[in-house]
Amino acid sequence: MWEIQASTLKEDIVCAETSAPPTAMVVFGASGDLAGRKLLPSLMQIFQRQLLDDRFYLLGAGRKKLSDQQFSEITQQSINVPAKDSESFLKKVYYVSGDYADLTFYENIKTRLSELDQKHEVAGSHIFYLAVPPFLYTTIVEQLGWADLSCPHKPAYSAPPRLVVEKPFGRDLQSAVELDNKIHRCFDESQIYRIDHYLGKETVQNILMFRFANAVFEPLWNRNYIDHVQITIAESLGIEHRGSYYDKAGAMRDMFQNHMLQMLALAAMEPPSSFNADSIRDEKVKLLRSIRPLTAQGSQPGEENIIRGQYVPSVINSEEAVGYRDEPGVNSDSKTETFVAAKLFIDNWRWKDVPFYLRTGKRLTCKDTEIAITFKKVPHSMFASLGMDDMAANILVLQIQPEEAITLSFQAKRPGSKLCMSTLNMNFRYRDVFGVDSPGAYQRLLLDCMLGDQTLFTRTDDVKASWRLLTPILQAWQKDESVPYQYPAGSESFPEADRLIESDGRKWRKLSVI
Repeated sequence: MWEIQASTLKEDIVCAETSAPPTAMVVFGASGDLAGRKLLPSLMQIFQRQLLDDRFYLLGAGRKKLSDQQFSEITQQSINVPAKDSESFLKKVYYVSGDYADLTFYENIKTRLSELDQKHEVAGSHIFYLAVPPFLYTTIVEQLGWADLSCPHKPAYSAPPRLVVEKPFGRDLQSAVELDNKIHRCFDESQIYRIDHYLGKETVQNILMFRFANAVFEPLWNRNYIDHVQITIAESLGIEHRGSYYDKAGAMRDMFQNHMLQMLALAAMEPPSSFNADSIRDEKVKLLRSIRPLTAQGSQPGEENIIRGQYVPSVINSEEAVGYRDEPGVNSDSKTETFVAAKLFIDNWRWKDVPFYLRTGKRLTCKDTEIAITFKKVPHSMFASLGMDDMAANILVLQIQPEEAITLSFQAKRPGSKLCMSTLNMNFRYRDVFGVDSPGAYQRLLLDCMLGDQTLFTRTDDVKASWRLLTPILQAWQKDESVPYQYPAGSESFPEADRLIESDGRKWRKLSVI
């Protein structure tokens, strides 16, 4: 393994981090799973990094009846920080309860915000975070509008209210457009933050730095030098307690439409003119619009370039693993996909005829998320006469999870014989080099939202472009009477997914952790 050290020279380190301005955050669904696992701990971590303004406060909102003190105790349990270290943060935590469909609930929120704004000296900078099931989005947004909390035109407000919406944003193109239209009646696009937590991961953000801050890679980032690209999101877990939700969503809506396509867009888009939200998001949308239409399973044999699978019972480490249809909340005859594999082509100058292979699945052999760029082999081997005419290609791997890392493989001489060559890996792990774990994705995204930076949030035309690509596939699957291909729980792949890439003379990378 090659040792990589972070430079300690002041002139080689360029860092820019801005503290959040005075802000009030209202979290709908504050006593729920997302808030407890992600939002509350992330806010505490931002506080510990001294990036929250002293005047920040959090107002939890939900149907569960809780006092401020009870919600403070729930928050204490969620953030997992000793009481003596969290006391200052917990003084900023409040709660209000009510029915999401009742306008009185929002009038109470409005009254509470007015009181707390005065107490904490926050000049009306409010963020409304919808940590609730998607079917509640329009209800809450419309009620915020009726209560005059979405678009107040008052000089006292230091910034327009912001709305944070979790994925999935719609179920298909039509529902996404309808949801978008309803939200836009109350919130302007500049106020809407559609959150995809993958975009907050350090290695995903590092795609921009890696490509556009290094002259050595960008000249090679095209059809002349790259053979193909593989993007993988593999999960070892099943659907856990989300059966009723997942059976209506599936891997296409849950992972492919957002996480997979967002990583593809960052890896393949053209260089933005500058590092700002509009420039970066403009290029992402151009890239998504350039993807060639897909052909679903059920087409002529050999023509499909996107397939679906579903895990079935198997034995893993001597233990019986249930199949998808045996999971709680799942229909016994469900055709919902838990695995999607696709071969994409991007019809532009840079990527003409370069295949992008994407796969995502649940209940696979291990957890592994990565973008692997395989370069073309050398056009002529000077070592052919010595039996070395088929050398391994160079591969650049950007690993997102479970560890954030970058690996570059290349050929080099080994000590010993005059001609002794092998593949070496140059590894860079964030934890090894910087000595700390990368900040959680929600830390980055919550801070950016407070700062009014929409760079890492998806725009309306971005959402529509991805749904426009995938909706025909979802419609075809819905009409198709066949069931998804089956794969044993705990497996790495299945023959039909393998055939998608092997028919081109290539293979899926082995699922593993760097």
